[in-house]
Amino acid sequence: MPAPQRRSFPIRRIAGLLLLLGLAAVFLLSGISKIDSLQTFEWSFIDLGIRSFTLAAVLARLLIGLELLIAGFLLCQLFLRSFTYPLTLGLLGVFTIYLTLLLVRQGNGGNCGCFGEWIYMSPLSSIWKNVGMMAVTVLLYFLYPGKRYRQEYIVAAAVSAAALVAPFVAYPMSVGDRPAVVSEAINMDPLYRPGIPNPSVELRKGKHVVAFMSLTCPHCRKAAYLLQLIHRQHPDIPVFLVLAGPVAYEAEFLRETHAREVPHVLFRSPDEFLRMAGASIPAIYWISNGVIERQANYFQLDPAGIREWLNAR
Repeated sequence: MPAPQRRSFPIRRIAGLLLLLGLAAVFLLSGISKIDSLQTFEWSFIDLGIRSFTLAAVLARLLIGLELLIAGFLLCQLFLRSFTYPLTLGLLGVFTIYLTLLLVRQGNGGNCGCFGEWIYMSPLSSIWKNVGMMAVTVLLYFLYPGKRYRQEYIVAAAVSAAALVAPFVAYPMSVGDRPAVVSEAINMDPLYRPGIPNPSVELRKGKHVVAFMSLTCPHCRKAAYLLQLIHRQHPDIPVFLVLAGPVAYEAEFLRETHAREVPHVLFRSPDEFLRMAGASIPAIYWISNGVIERQANYFQLDPAGIREWLNAR
């Protein structure tokens, strides 16, 4: 009788499965981490030229949904060669183009947001990460084709629905959210005392969007980033930043938020700063002739709404 053949150890299949699980884990982490800081991801689309805040919010959630969908399809091994691997390469290509535009526009400084605020990555390091993931996907195409099974269409429908809906449920859109209407006088005379750096514009007359921010406040940095987008894309909207904090932090604050070109002043009197700003920061006021008419947070800074207020009598 012939000697029984020894069954070879399926190293190729195990290696392919491990690569597939690793790829799925990266997409899952990327999607979940972006939900945790979704507004920053939304603003990146505005930075690329999308003028509608609503469209930017929808696109951000759909792209996160696609990341979660890919993670789910990889984990469930759904249509790997016919759909999932090509979609993976396509989405990584889109993200790489976006990162390249970000690199050209803003340089390699700051966090690109690929893993939200969980993992800090510069645009260039994230591009290399995407190149590596694309190489793994191509390798998987030949190494791990997967197998079809009966319930895959039902599983695919369930995974798709859950993935695409999850970002909208986890972080509902605040469409139509408007700033609070107030009528409260604000004394900004301390900003114009002799012997200190004064604002480059007269904030006590006319209409201005004035933001009071601390150089050490993370929420202030988010607000400053959005306000610099508005200032760059809508130069007719009068935006001004009143900053407070140690002078040593000013350069880093302006570099990280890209707000150097936004009119601003570093005010060095903490007590008077708090009297103007109020109890919480960032304090973003729409001021008309020394009277606060709107009090907004950075969720409510829609240029269309600001322009409507500017044009109102």
